[in-house]
Amino acid sequence: MSRDFELYDLRITVEKIEGRSVCGLSVGDYFDLTESNRLRIPPDKHFCIYALSSVLPLLAAKQRQLAVNDWLESDSLVACPDPDERLIMRISRVNKRTMNADELT
Repeated sequence: MSRDFELYDLRITVEKIEGRSVCGLSVGDYFDLTESNRLRIPPDKHFCIYALSSVLPLLAAKQRQLAVNDWLESDSLVACPDPDERLIMRISRVNKRTMNADELT
């Protein structure tokens, strides 16, 4: 019996900064989540752990195809918790891949 399933690879991109950027991120900065659990930040870049902490709880759900009327299927914006920055990130699905449950923990 096949234990294959599909997951999306995601790109999380800084879409706008409505306040002052104290963490050093700029519009267009991003990280990727691939192959279920691999977080990839471009060389010589960084990503603020506080911005990261605000988006992490949503990523497992966004990796999966959700019901059409599920709010997370249509909502893709996440705000960093720092009120001075008002940094907004977009979660985008960039690739769908087939994974096998037997190869994961």
